[in-house]
Amino acid sequence: MQPPTVPHLPMAPPGKVICCGLNYGDHIAETGRERPAHPTLFAKYSDTLIPDGVDIVLPAGLEVDWEAELAVVVGREIRHVTPDEAASAIGGYTVANDISVRDWQRRTLQWFQGKAWDATTPIGPVVVSPDEIDPVAGVEVICRINGVERQRGNTSTLVFDSATLLSYISTFTVLRPGDVVLTGTPGGVGMATDPPTYLADGDVVETEIPGIGTLTNTVRLTS
Repeated sequence: MQPPTVPHLPMAPPGKVICCGLNYGDHIAETGRERPAHPTLFAKYSDTLIPDGVDIVLPAGLEVDWEAELAVVVGREIRHVTPDEAASAIGGYTVANDISVRDWQRRTLQWFQGKAWDATTPIGPVVVSPDEIDPVAGVEVICRINGVERQRGNTSTLVFDSATLLSYISTFTVLRPGDVVLTGTPGGVGMATDPPTYLADGDVVETEIPGIGTLTNTVRLTS
């Protein structure tokens, strides 16, 4: 009998995982914030990343939310580069979901503690090369919960596109091959609904970007 297949990330564990919040106009509006003059950045660890098909396991009682995102994989080392130079350093694109623990996120003005829970950020299922999709022209970013569409945005409406983000980040820290940058989520997150809606035990989260693929991960809230 063959041993069961163990899912793997579509890339080696990155040295840096940097995320941009508040990067779609509709998401900025639903959070009641002003359009930012500079990217709103926070970091995760590689320990947060899980592949397609792996459960999102968290303690029961948390306010767990979804955030579908386009992720950029860095292809070569860059430091203090222009947007054009950053664009040429993009190694590929993939799908991610910045699963967020909102009650922890709200504990302070810093978001980190609500964003960096171990093994909660699906990424994959594959990395496509930069010539396979064009996020500047626009690709759809979609999230479904139990088959019901909750988010659908288009990367053409990003405040800061992929190259701009990489250029900006490279000003203060080196980016190396395999590093990952999450570009933000469109409107439709659970905390912005009335009343707020959060993920429950057994919920199936599908995160899709046509041209890349779909992540399917089940939420498991344990006592």
